[in-house]
Amino acid sequence: MRQIILDTETTGIEPKEGHNIIEIGCVEMIKRKLTGNNYHQYVKPDREVEAEAISVHGITNEYLADKPKFREVMLEFLEFIRGAELIIHNAPFDVGFINAEFSRNGITERVEDICTVTDTLAMARQKHPGQKNNLDALCRRYGIDNSHRELHGALLDSEILADVYLMMTGGQTALMLDGSDEGNGQGGGISGEIRRVEYGGDLPVILASNLEEAEHEAFIALLDKKSGGESVWRRLRVSGSLEKAVKLH
Repeated sequence: MRQIILDTETTGIEPKEGHNIIEIGCVEMIKRKLTGNNYHQYVKPDREVEAEAISVHGITNEYLADKPKFREVMLEFLEFIRGAELIIHNAPFDVGFINAEFSRNGITERVEDICTVTDTLAMARQKHPGQKNNLDALCRRYGIDNSHRELHGALLDSEILADVYLMMTGGQTALMLDGSDEGNGQGGGISGEIRRVEYGGDLPVILASNLEEAEHEAFIALLDKKSGGESVWRRLRVSGSLEKAVKLH
């Protein structure tokens, strides 16, 4: 399914009080791979941005003065998200704002009518109960570098959330796994044999390199020597129990 990681910035926190969306950021992902087909738009609101909101995202009224109104961009945005699964952190907030903007501008469809919605905040609270689960906390937990994020921004936060979502749901599948791409900023240049399997998202399985296999064998030989016989690992490997355990896992 086509997935859209989405975030918005707003003039305030309550759409029922007339607050507006001022920035929309969307990152497209298909088969757990970012496509580069993103949607990003600043929007001129019908009211001034509150000072407290500016302190969060840094988007000023002066900056938005020449930007299009929501009604000028809503059809393009609507078609961009139509039919996708939306991945949103604290989805009720963003979906509530989008639906309010649609309603104000004569669109009878709601986000829930045209998309499925996944709330990564709810996912994080289930996986990490009793812990902080905002985007910064999740970046720290999963080792994602967000040092360039001094202020909130819809597109930037969507890009960061894409990394968080991939880690929460199975690992770093967005990395380039070809050593020839080392240094281009798209991955760590991981080398070694790679095969792909169909694990609900085309997750890669990275096999050990020849050097890693040799180092592992040397370590197992050391265990054999220390234990005065065959290590548990080698006994399981010989009996086939290890492969069975891996398949069950």
